[in-house]
Amino acid sequence: LKVPPVILRKRVRHIASGFLTAMAARYAVRTTVVPEGAAVPEKVQLKLARDKTLAEEKTVAVAVAKKDHEEQRAALKNRTQEYEKEYSDYQKKLIDLRREAKLGGNFFVEPEAKLLFVVRIVGIIKLSPKPRKVLQLLRLKQLHNGVFLKVNKPILQMLKLVQPYVTYGYPSLKTVRELVYKRGHGKVTKQRIPLSDNAIIADKLGEKHGIHGAEDLIHEIYTVGPHFKQAANFLWPFKLSAPRGGFKCKRHGYCEMKGGDWGNREEEINELIARMN
Repeated sequence: LKVPPVILRKRVRHIASGFLTAMAARYAVRTTVVPEGAAVPEKVQLKLARDKTLAEEKTVAVAVAKKDHEEQRAALKNRTQEYEKEYSDYQKKLIDLRREAKLGGNFFVEPEAKLLFVVRIVGIIKLSPKPRKVLQLLRLKQLHNGVFLKVNKPILQMLKLVQPYVTYGYPSLKTVRELVYKRGHGKVTKQRIPLSDNAIIADKLGEKHGIHGAEDLIHEIYTVGPHFKQAANFLWPFKLSAPRGGFKCKRHGYCEMKGGDWGNREEEINELIARMN
C-alpha cells in the first residue's frame, strides 16, 4: 500500500515537530571561505554577515537546548525515584494494616479500586445499535482494543450495557507500565504516534498538565490523578494481540459456574493482559 507523498510529508512533519530540539545541532549553516586579498562583492558580504549571525545563533540555541534537556532528564529521574518510593510506601502501609487487623482478630477491608482496564473481546457481527454506540463512546472500536477508565458510576453503568462484549478488571502497576512501554501510542494531531521519546509526551501534556515523560504518564494513570482524563485521552486505545492459549468461552461470563470470559475479572485481568501483550 503506497502512501501519497503529501500525507507522508505531513506525517514526517508532525513526528519531527517533537524532535526540533534534538535536531537543532544537525542543521548546517553555510561556511564560505573567501581568499585573502580578493575583492568581495557587496551581496556576498551581506551573505557572509548573515551566515555568521546564523552560526552564532545556532551555537547559542544548541547550548540552551542541551542544558534544558539535561535539566528535564534530571528532574524526571528525581520524580521517578519519588514515584517508586510512593508505590513501595503504599504497599508497606497495606501490609501493616493487614497484620494489625489479623493480630486484633478483625477483618481488613481492601481499598476500592480506582482504575479499570477494559478489553473488547467480540467483533461487530450481530451487534445491536445500543451496545455498538456505547463501545464507540468507550473508544473500543476494534476487537482486542483496550483502554484505561476511571471507576465511577457513569462508567460502571455503561459497562453494564456492554458486559457480554468486554472483559475488564483492576490492572497492577506492572501491567500499566508494560502496556505503556510496549504498546503505548499517543494521539498527536489526530495521528497514532509511538511513544518512542519523552519529547512527544512533554509537547502534548507537559505545559498544561505537568506530564513530561513516560513515568509521569504511568503515575498519572495508575494513581488516577487530577489529569487522568487528559492522560488517558492522549493514549491511543491499545491494540492487543489474541491471548496465547486462547479464550475459554466467550458466550459465558467469567463469574458463571461454567466459566467464561466476559465480565469483571478483578485482579485476574493482569494474567489475561500478560497473554495478550
